[in-house]
Amino acid sequence: MSAKYRYTLGDRTYRFKDLATLMARATPARSGDRLAGVMAETAEQRVVAQMALAELPLRQFLQEPLVPYEEDEVTRLILDSHDREAFAPIAHLTLGDFRNWLLSSSATPAALTALRSGLTPEMVAAVSKLMRNQDLILVAQKCRVTTAFRNTIGLPGRFSTRLQPNHPTDDATGIAASILDGLMYANGDAVIGINPATDNLAQCKRLLQLLDEVIQHYQIPTQACVLTHVTTALEAMAQGAPLDLVFQSIGGTEATNRSFGVDLGLLAEARDAALQLKRGTLGNNVMYFETGQGSALSANAHHGLDQQTCEARAYAVARHFQPLLVNSVVGFIGPEYLFDGREIIRAGLEDHFCGKLLGLPMGVDVCYTNHAEADQNDMDNLLTLLAVAGCTYIMGVPGADDIMLNYQTTSFHDALYVREALGLKPAPEFEQWLLRMQIMDEQGSAGLHRGLAPGFAPALARVLDADSDVGESHPGGSGK
Repeated sequence: MSAKYRYTLGDRTYRFKDLATLMARATPARSGDRLAGVMAETAEQRVVAQMALAELPLRQFLQEPLVPYEEDEVTRLILDSHDREAFAPIAHLTLGDFRNWLLSSSATPAALTALRSGLTPEMVAAVSKLMRNQDLILVAQKCRVTTAFRNTIGLPGRFSTRLQPNHPTDDATGIAASILDGLMYANGDAVIGINPATDNLAQCKRLLQLLDEVIQHYQIPTQACVLTHVTTALEAMAQGAPLDLVFQSIGGTEATNRSFGVDLGLLAEARDAALQLKRGTLGNNVMYFETGQGSALSANAHHGLDQQTCEARAYAVARHFQPLLVNSVVGFIGPEYLFDGREIIRAGLEDHFCGKLLGLPMGVDVCYTNHAEADQNDMDNLLTLLAVAGCTYIMGVPGADDIMLNYQTTSFHDALYVREALGLKPAPEFEQWLLRMQIMDEQGSAGLHRGLAPGFAPALARVLDADSDVGESHPGGSGK
């Protein structure tokens, strides 16, 4: 066994059979790694693995792929696209030295930007395993990632939201009411994005048309997305649907992506089709990706890796396609992978750190399922930590309760809390629209007008009229 995967502490020598095992043992405890059988057996073994990992040369990650090059197109993408010139300034460092450099004043925003194409996701995942939560926050806060479509996302001092108006039956009136509610709370600058309850071409086209009509009617400087499968998005574009962003869930191995029904070639085809539509006014970042720790394990496609390393590899896929938005749905997959609030908080900070260091416009769905050992106070803690870390955007859902996906996330009000507490503002173009529409006042980052914005009064009246009509047609007023 190679000496670089053994570590002697006192009179005891610990052995790790390969780099994947060493990284898994060094990972903070979480239920998914326990389920996969890769987690450290004791806290002492975890600390020893971290000590051994700290002494590992960064070059080793280029010499020993965690998933074989011949078997996995994500590995090939990572190694074939690696920028050795960008890597050169840190090529002589060990992983521990790299951690120390990241935390030093030498790691300026400009230096981190210059370095990102020289980093592999495995390097970034590994260094995160050596960091406390405050270290993850400090380094991520120094990373600058800006993207654009109809507005500019990720500028310093800005904090954006995805307005998520999901409805259990895709009812147009219900969706419209949620959009109106979110806009009135200054949400929606990252994207107005719907998870369709019924994922088929006809429904996708109908929802895209609804979103486009709202954006065009009110001249909102934002973008829309229906979170349908990439193949459905391709068909919708071919039939002339007004599609802004192509969405897809992605993973960190070829087998994970196959479980989602995609590969790199299909994602490239979809991106090319969206670029040809030329719907962006300020930029051409046309992709929107979602990820989450545990997806590779749930698909039995993790190749024996810990779930956080698999997650970081997904960011290499996202980076290749220059997305407008990426977000980790950190607590959505369930307690089988992240058991409680503590594990969700740690994973959210790791994901954000890894994504930003690799150059992604990283958001986090600060969320949990109802059977997890977590509550809204845990989410408040994670939300605040992420905002301090410079998170690009979060979700905005009416009441923080997604009634279609049945999970708990962040509300429209939560975004206002962050903006007011930390003096942050929406995307600049969206902010000017909020002022023009008299939704937000000139008082500061979270100042809203007390009254209804005049431009939305007719829309509210139509929604109320629709509800009244439903009530008259169906005794009891439920409309169902």
